[in-house]
Amino acid sequence: MNAFLFLSSIARGLVKGNIKMETILIVDDEKNYLLVLSAVLEDEGYEVLTALNGPEALEIQKRSDLDLIVTDMKMPGMSGIELLENIKVIDPDLPVIMMTAHGTVDKAVEAMQKGAYSYILKPFDNDRLIIYVKKAIAMFQVVKENRRLRDAVESQYRFGNIIAKSKVMQDVFKTIQKVSPSNATVLIEGESGTGKELAAKSIHFNSPRRDKPFIAVNCSALAENLLESELFGHEKGAFTGAASTKKGRFELADGGTLFLDEIGELSANLQVKLLRVLQEKTIERVGGVRTISVDIRIIAATNKNLKEEMVNSRFREDLFYRLNVVHIVMPPLRDRQDDIPLLVGHFIRKYESERKAAAPVTGVEQEVDRLFFNYSWPGNVRELENLIERVMILCSNDVIRVTDLPQGFKDNVHNALHLEGIPKDAKLYETLAMVEKAMIERALKMADNVQAHAAAMLGIGKSGLNQKIKKYNLELGSKN
Repeated sequence: MNAFLFLSSIARGLVKGNIKMETILIVDDEKNYLLVLSAVLEDEGYEVLTALNGPEALEIQKRSDLDLIVTDMKMPGMSGIELLENIKVIDPDLPVIMMTAHGTVDKAVEAMQKGAYSYILKPFDNDRLIIYVKKAIAMFQVVKENRRLRDAVESQYRFGNIIAKSKVMQDVFKTIQKVSPSNATVLIEGESGTGKELAAKSIHFNSPRRDKPFIAVNCSALAENLLESELFGHEKGAFTGAASTKKGRFELADGGTLFLDEIGELSANLQVKLLRVLQEKTIERVGGVRTISVDIRIIAATNKNLKEEMVNSRFREDLFYRLNVVHIVMPPLRDRQDDIPLLVGHFIRKYESERKAAAPVTGVEQEVDRLFFNYSWPGNVRELENLIERVMILCSNDVIRVTDLPQGFKDNVHNALHLEGIPKDAKLYETLAMVEKAMIERALKMADNVQAHAAAMLGIGKSGLNQKIKKYNLELGSKN
């Protein structure tokens, strides 16, 4: 071996040994094409795998970390189109280049509609193929980096199934972390859609009961007699239609956790019975006389103010204090605006699979951020998730734009000043200063404290923003 070939082989070995080479899978039933394309792409520094048919290609995809698949359109058995559809089920983002003859261009167009990155006509120039390959892999590298960053951010700000970085939610996380190892009863308050059940699940799955059942019951979903049977179970013949003995949720949750959602809707009769369960750790089925011991942890949730319910004699005081051993308040989304970008990114990833033939969404444009910050989110996190799911289906761009948002949502974003909230004797300069300070604080939040970005949002210079930060004694953000 001459010196040049020797050094080349060493160089290639170093690349394979120490640096992740991009891996390309070539699929073609013609072995000559596989040999030629493998040689061309290996000379460009890629690692190349080959398959003679679709099923073989799918097996390789499942066990390999691929960056690109180049496949022939016309193959016996599974066609290129069918292979593409199966590839996208495994990884919707993995780019696929279709190779096709002149007579099947219409099929190539169909492939593009079904998510192929591009197509190239046989016979093709090798340099042209290399250009296509490099562009496809570069695009996929961006997608993978976005995945990696989102994973890193979510793992940093995640507890159980809840994602947040705001101070108010970090305080919630700390409480969950402290109460989880205990058997203490927990009362979770918060508006609908704030994640009360997620908080309950986080407590359960971070507790010693994690391997036992987590049973959830919505106390507002059933009439009183049906709810009593659902909770306590019933004996055969206890009432019309009770054809057999049935265990209730208390028994089914034995050893685990029972989550009672909308606890404020319990009738006075069921409140008394629940109080006895909490005190005695025993139940009796409807129509039964046998006392049954249960080992359960109760976590209750409500969107009502139970203290007000007690004042109005709609909720028992003794039951409230039994439930309220540890109290957690899930804040509304409007009070944790720092979490909105994080949640948006999470839901974009969650619903990526809804985008069958469209390019991956990498984020939202700045004006959408503004609307999200200005909106009051009456449906809280649940409303945000539903909105992102809808947009991911209908959005045709790689970035969510204002035009992608439903008109009803845009009509409900209130940007106007509420003058009725300003005292009649308020001085103009004091009011303007108050508004200016609020806008600067909001811009710094939206820009994650990067002053250059916040200044651009406000339409002022960075030095001017810095002066105003000092003027209002705001927490100094990054100067980058």
